[in-house]
Amino acid sequence: MRGAARRGRADDEEESAFVSMTDMTVSFLFILMVLLAFFASQFDDASEKVPKAWLDEARVKLEDAQKQIDVLQDEIAALRAENTRLRAEVETANAKIGKLEAEIERLQEMIRRLEVRDPLEAYISQGSEARRRILEALRDQLKLRFPELQVVISEESDALRFQGDGLFDRGQALLQPAKRGIVDLVAEELELILPCYTLGAAASWSRECNPAGAIIEALQIEGHTDSDGDAISNLRLSTARANETFVVMTAREPGLVAYLNMRDQPVISVAGYGEMRPVAQNDTPASKATNRRIDIRIIMYVPRGSDEIDRIRERLAARLPETRP
Repeated sequence: MRGAARRGRADDEEESAFVSMTDMTVSFLFILMVLLAFFASQFDDASEKVPKAWLDEARVKLEDAQKQIDVLQDEIAALRAENTRLRAEVETANAKIGKLEAEIERLQEMIRRLEVRDPLEAYISQGSEARRRILEALRDQLKLRFPELQVVISEESDALRFQGDGLFDRGQALLQPAKRGIVDLVAEELELILPCYTLGAAASWSRECNPAGAIIEALQIEGHTDSDGDAISNLRLSTARANETFVVMTAREPGLVAYLNMRDQPVISVAGYGEMRPVAQNDTPASKATNRRIDIRIIMYVPRGSDEIDRIRERLAARLPETRP
């Protein structure tokens, strides 16, 4: 009985809960129906129930939004076109960069090859530089002793040229007495310089005075005249002037004839050119005096090949000429 009563009470409780849930559902549905009826009553006739101002404002906003969309779409299209153009420019620039990088590499390789200088070319260049230094030393000493002396280095930097009033009177082969001291000084300075650039028993080479191992082939005393007189007479006169200068120099420093070149010949020599190599126009007494001159020209030895450079330096270091058959 108690069991049946308990089952009855459980059934009543379940039924009561079911009723409550049903009531809640019915109530929710009722409320929902009321709400739907309310909204339906508001929007049955939108043209009458919704205020016109709201619709106008909504339409304006819609139009503005559409315009903004159109503008933004145009901007997007323009940006896409610009992006395409920039990409093309980037590709063109990259192609140019590639070409420039290749050109840079080519030039760098050329520079590397040039930096690996040919030994013979380097030796010849160093010899020319040594000659320039010798001539500058001679000029500076002459200017120091004779400030008024017009002495210059030739444009080719291969000769010392005495200009101005000249060393010789017109038509004469003897040095002017007042100019003899100039030639004496040249001889004295050459006696100090030549040992480092020549061979022979009197030679005295060192890396300090001649690091390149350059060697003089000839130290040429060149006689020149102005244009007065005939050409043959001027050739004889210029040679006589060169001989006069040679005699004066070797009288002052007899050892000058002992300095030898690679062929074991004395480097000091003479030549006469007459009027053939003027340095002025020969149209005034002053210019003619300038052409009556002596040039001291230095000719450097040029090896036949780079393999001869070491042989030259060995001979300089030995300080004695080779014995030739």
